[in-house]
Amino acid sequence: MQRFCTFAFVLGLILMVFGLTYCLPIVTAWLYQDGMEVYFMDGMSLNIGIGGALALTTQRFRGELKNRDGYLLVAFFWVLMASAATLPLKWGIPGLSFTDAFFETTSGFTTTGATVLVGLDHLAPSLNLWRHELNWIGGLGIIVLAVAVLPLLGIGGMQLYKAEIAGPVKDGKITPRITETARLLWLVYLGITMICALCLKLAGMSWFDAVCHAFATLALGGFSTHDASIGFFDSVAIELVLTVFMLISAINFTTHYTALSERRLPPYLTDPETMPMLGLVAVSILLCTGYLEYFDIYPDFFVNLRHVTFNLVSLATDCGFASVDYGQWPMFVPLWMLFLSCITACTGSTGGGIKMFRALLLTKQAGREIFRMIHPRAINPIRIGEMTIANKIIFSVLAFVFFYFISVLSLTFILIFSGLDPISAFSAIIACINNAGPGLQQVGPATNYASLTDFQTWICSLAMLLGRLEVFTLIVILTPTFWRT
Repeated sequence: MQRFCTFAFVLGLILMVFGLTYCLPIVTAWLYQDGMEVYFMDGMSLNIGIGGALALTTQRFRGELKNRDGYLLVAFFWVLMASAATLPLKWGIPGLSFTDAFFETTSGFTTTGATVLVGLDHLAPSLNLWRHELNWIGGLGIIVLAVAVLPLLGIGGMQLYKAEIAGPVKDGKITPRITETARLLWLVYLGITMICALCLKLAGMSWFDAVCHAFATLALGGFSTHDASIGFFDSVAIELVLTVFMLISAINFTTHYTALSERRLPPYLTDPETMPMLGLVAVSILLCTGYLEYFDIYPDFFVNLRHVTFNLVSLATDCGFASVDYGQWPMFVPLWMLFLSCITACTGSTGGGIKMFRALLLTKQAGREIFRMIHPRAINPIRIGEMTIANKIIFSVLAFVFFYFISVLSLTFILIFSGLDPISAFSAIIACINNAGPGLQQVGPATNYASLTDFQTWICSLAMLLGRLEVFTLIVILTPTFWRT
């Protein structure tokens, strides 16, 4: 009983913290006079009121969380917060069902960027900003924000941090104290976001569009204030700025912090993921540009290069912006872009998918197995960069990849069984579990997910949560062992 009361106390505190995020859209509603401030104020009151009541009634049970409590709290929190965040959308958009509202907020929190909304150009500014703020909060993880606050209230945060932070190596910290680690990550995240917004403004966006798209870019969330996404602006300068910052966001934020604190570039050169990631993207851009040039898709090479560069980087980094309907390109290119969305983003970035670290690790493990067949007695440890990888991490990665592909196959077949065509079903699940946004055909960049049935929408929402929490966090709470005392 005490365990669940401690759980309720922490959840109450996080609900109160989340309630404060309504302040920005409230100010926006007042500035633009869009009439939505009452909905956000009601949402804030509910979150702070319910969270405060939970915290007050269970305050005497507060204590350190166990490891499994962290997993349960993270999974429960993401579902609850996505549900709570639907209120302004439900109240402010007539006829929007809870299913579609939950999909939209889940897409925001998980930084997927898939949408079911039409008419974004005319949506109330405060509602549009709310969607992008959800992107930004989910980018580094609202739980990481919470662990920076909870220790001040007598609650340790390491268990939440380990459950939330993505990647195979979760014990590395910038500083010895987890609270300071979370704060430094958020400072770096906030600083780069501000620089991105300024650059987008200088490139030609309005301040409102610049802030919204900076939120979505740093989170690799892919939400836009326009139905045509980045194609609405038709600007090379804007696409160039977004491309640079999407690549920045796909790099480990710990590496950014190290490079900024040391004021030098070598941390990027020595990071085991950054250069392979950039190299893979560069080679893929040249390959796909040459492929489109061969089929005369656009008038000249540089037009092909422009559209391939922006859209490939967007999908490969799991952002999800689109400047053209790349679903109409020869099928090899969009399928290759979807494949890249599985492996391009680095560990500790705001991107999703398998991650570059795991891809490198599996490649080296495959090479080691081949070497072992020839030299069965040789000792051949796996190294990535200067790091020797322990076998327990290799086994963990193998298990993750197994569950990842089983999830993709299972959910794809469920969508096909429900009546969706195979390409739309497969691309929707890949895009959702990688938190990449648009898929192909029925859910392609020229359309959105509005045409899906309620059942199909819920399946895609599940895929987004599985991807954002890296599969294990949700699967572990479904095992009987987890619930044994």
